[in-house]
Amino acid sequence: MTAGHPKIRAVFDCKVFLQGAARRESPAGACLLLVELEVIELCISEAVVSEIRDVLTRPRVRQRFPALTNELIDGFLVTLSKRAFTIPVVPHVFPYERDPKDEPYINFAIAAGASYLVSRDTDVLDLANLDNSAGARLRHHAPRLQILDPLSFLAEMRLKIESLGQQ
Repeated sequence: MTAGHPKIRAVFDCKVFLQGAARRESPAGACLLLVELEVIELCISEAVVSEIRDVLTRPRVRQRFPALTNELIDGFLVTLSKRAFTIPVVPHVFPYERDPKDEPYINFAIAAGASYLVSRDTDVLDLANLDNSAGARLRHHAPRLQILDPLSFLAEMRLKIESLGQQ
């Protein structure tokens, strides 16, 4: 962003990191580019980095994405830790019965005070729907948090950047 404008704080789920690391030309790769260009402030935690490393090094994932070499993964994680803001403690304040495996990212977005949680996971994306009880409950914990898929996030960032350019 430009001087005088606060950075947009975002949390990406593991699927976004996987797609972005494996295919830099993908929408998730473009989301990571926004971090590199310092347009957004990405938040990570040790648990998130551990999960990313675990997922990126799985044999099945490596077979599907041959570009994910040990060197690429190590470089990706080093760059990520240098460019992202680390949140050391993530309290568990939001139980998500529908998919407890998604709770760490939801709680992480709340703890980070993130404006955006970017995900490709339908269980997470459904929390954007205020008509469902879990989505309404999440608004209580994080009223400003928007949950978007990578394409929608990129469109939102384009609009924000354009509006800043008109000021």
